[in-house]
Amino acid sequence: MFENLTKRFSDIWGRVRTRKLSEKNIKDTLREIRVALLEADVALPVVKTFLKSVEEKALGDEVIKGVNPGQQFIDTVYHELAALMGPVDPGIELVKPVTVILMAGLQGSGKTTTCAKLAVNLKKKGQKPLLVAADVQRPAAIEQLRVLGQQIDVPVFSEEATRPPQICQHAIREAADTNRDVVILDTAGRLHIDEEMMHEVREIAHLTKPHEVFLVCDAMVGQDAVRSASEFNEQLELTGVILTKLDGDARGGAALSVKSVTGKPIKFVGVGERVEALEEFRPEGMAQRILGFGDVVSLVEKAREVVSEEEAAKIQDRLLSADFTFNDFLDQLRKVRQMGPFKDLMKMVPGIGAHVDEMELDDGDLGKVEAIIYSMTKKERIRPEVLNTQRRDRIARGSGSTRADVDDLVRQFTQMKKMMEQMGQVGGRGPLGKIKALANAKKQLANIPGMLNKLAESDPAMRTQKAKKSTGPSKDEIRKRRKKERKNRRRARRR
Repeated sequence: MFENLTKRFSDIWGRVRTRKLSEKNIKDTLREIRVALLEADVALPVVKTFLKSVEEKALGDEVIKGVNPGQQFIDTVYHELAALMGPVDPGIELVKPVTVILMAGLQGSGKTTTCAKLAVNLKKKGQKPLLVAADVQRPAAIEQLRVLGQQIDVPVFSEEATRPPQICQHAIREAADTNRDVVILDTAGRLHIDEEMMHEVREIAHLTKPHEVFLVCDAMVGQDAVRSASEFNEQLELTGVILTKLDGDARGGAALSVKSVTGKPIKFVGVGERVEALEEFRPEGMAQRILGFGDVVSLVEKAREVVSEEEAAKIQDRLLSADFTFNDFLDQLRKVRQMGPFKDLMKMVPGIGAHVDEMELDDGDLGKVEAIIYSMTKKERIRPEVLNTQRRDRIARGSGSTRADVDDLVRQFTQMKKMMEQMGQVGGRGPLGKIKALANAKKQLANIPGMLNKLAESDPAMRTQKAKKSTGPSKDEIRKRRKKERKNRRRARRR
């Protein structure tokens, strides 16, 4: 998502960082940002308001000590961009005994699939949803919801020869009788907004009195999504918007416009075809991705979904011992794949997101690694040191890869294992061993000086906050002070 916009912003930041900022430079940069936003299909009124706010803040801000003016300007853009899309609470108002969620939207927006994705999201939080097939207009809509319900193990309520408002009413009673605590109503859509459609959805809302009314919009249609959201908002008491197909929209203008135009928050975004591919909307994280700074918070949340704290502790113990094998490596690889497409994960890493499309990243590469490990025997996975020439040739043939691929994997695994063993086995077991292991780990990490500082510098928000908290003199001030002291000493010697 946002590939074009992220690339444009990355180019702009490259120029901003390398030149001294003045009022003229700021206005020139704002013109570039204006073009980038309009190309991304952001609504013109939204662009004007956004740029005016950035200009006022940028020209009115005092330069923070220790922060490059260019970095401070980028930080201003980041905060205004996050403010444009938020603030927002992605939570759903859950009411006992049954919470009713009405899903509305045009045909083709991905409404039925989003109902299933939302049900998966609620199941993860311990809820027991019921899907309701109230779209009797689109052929096969009911069957599609039934198939999705079976796939995610959520019941689907439907009735034949019954009007949608009555279907929804009966479904709420069914939910109460079967101990289901959330009802998701999949209502009918049209190719365009018409009076018949709006009358039906208003009648459903009147009879069911939903606690949440979500409008599902297709992000790929750009400003049409914003216009339809505005029209729906005039007819219904919307509580939020769900943007779908955001992964397929390289521009992403709808995400930047819909909150400002409708006044309704974006609650969730669809970022893939999988039923798990529905993310809670975070304005800060989205702003970071747009500007090419990654989104570490979302990355950590995805990791927590597939690896518990207990599992993480076990993995750490095995990594720091001689017990880590190719079987463990394969298990971790599977967990990475469960987190989603590898390319999407890399976009969340600071400093990499803006350049992912230039890299040759393919989930097929992870599949190749899996194939190589699967072609090993049990003994070879546990003891890779037995992998001689003949065994490696056999593995290459069995996995459909080259001998060089096998050699590379074994070499990288061996190097990683050796380093981790050195960090974990110094001093043996017990508290003393752990202290020595930590000391050795610190020594190993000393070979990567400034790693965390570089990461902080890639995120302007982190950099500025760090500078604001700092009360001591900046590096420039220290240098000037030392230079002045040296000069005074030389004068004293001459006297």
